[in-house]
Amino acid sequence: DPGELSLWLEVDGYRWQNSNTREMIFDIPTLVTYISQFMTLMPGDIIATGTPAGVGLGQNPPVFLRPGQRVVLGAEGLGEQTHWTVSTPRHAGT
Repeated sequence: DPGELSLWLEVDGYRWQNSNTREMIFDIPTLVTYISQFMTLMPGDIIATGTPAGVGLGQNPPVFLRPGQRVVLGAEGLGEQTHWTVSTPRHAGT
């Protein structure tokens, strides 16, 4: 049931975000219907819907990602994505 999927995000094994699709402002069928008015959705397309509570900026004090951290996000029944953070090179004059 797309309206009852657990969603999570972990940084270096610590779970910062833990939510469920039932807490979304617009449910999945509504999003798919709306987006389909403007573009053709294909298998594998990703719809970015925003973020659940638990973002680093909302912490006290704020928490920011650092180079080398492992970020894992997942959705129940759909799988996980793993990303490693990297530093952004500074350009001359900045």
